[in-house]
Amino acid sequence: METVVVTGAGGRSGRWIADRLAATYEVVCVDLAHPGFEVDARENVDFRAADLSDRGEALDLLGDLDPDAVVHWANLPSPTRHAGGRVFETNVLATYNTLVGAGRAGARVAWASSESAYGFAFAEEQGVPDELPVTEAHELRPEDPYGASKAAGEEVAKMVSRRFGVRVASVRPSWIQYPGEYNCRDVAASGDIAGGAGNWWSYVDVRDVAGLVAAAVDADFAGHEAFHAAAADNYLGRPTVEAVRECFGEVPADCSLDGEESALSTAKAAEMLGWTPEHSWRDAESESVPEPSLYEA
Repeated sequence: METVVVTGAGGRSGRWIADRLAATYEVVCVDLAHPGFEVDARENVDFRAADLSDRGEALDLLGDLDPDAVVHWANLPSPTRHAGGRVFETNVLATYNTLVGAGRAGARVAWASSESAYGFAFAEEQGVPDELPVTEAHELRPEDPYGASKAAGEEVAKMVSRRFGVRVASVRPSWIQYPGEYNCRDVAASGDIAGGAGNWWSYVDVRDVAGLVAAAVDADFAGHEAFHAAAADNYLGRPTVEAVRECFGEVPADCSLDGEESALSTAKAAEMLGWTPEHSWRDAESESVPEPSLYEA
């Protein structure tokens, strides 16, 4: 059985990814802290502690584990919870160290980039993109430390792919939601749709994120590729173009959105990975699904 290292596996979305991969791989979960040896890991799961922003620790760990694949999901996820410099430096250093370590091991990679790399979510003045739906070819022009760390990380990903000849998937998730806890719907209920305009009201269920990551780990493609992880629809329950026009007074000339279709295209993931989103807020908002555990019951 192949070994996959999942960084940030102790985080909320990371554990769903590790759980999904543990069905077919030996998964080594890496986070800042170890859960303790008194905790029994579930089948096909093990734990390591490392500060991935420390190059020595990251390279030492990945050199010892010699994984077949690496899912790099550890990061500081917001430009507002920490000082901007800390967000940028931590994310870029951890991405560089982890991806270089993966490249040296000859491991294929999937890592957490973000829709924030486009630069709209945390922009001083949010606006319309160059196209709707947005494809992965849209220019990245962030103006905040988090989005900039993801754009820089994608350049690292391209470098690692070129230098070591490994395939790297940069996964750009939309706003991740959890079964029975769809915070995006609070924006819809408030009536103030401007609160979600930074990503044009797109979202994605965590189970679909885990599915896309698993598909990226398994896929056979060359070099570096970016993929959107987004639901098929917006979370407003109204036509997307109508909401864009109401919020911004215009839509891009290049616009082919239909009805409530998501502003983020997932056609590339469907074509190259065979992945399409399975979950919508209409069902998942009130769904009761236990969170996965990486430990024995």
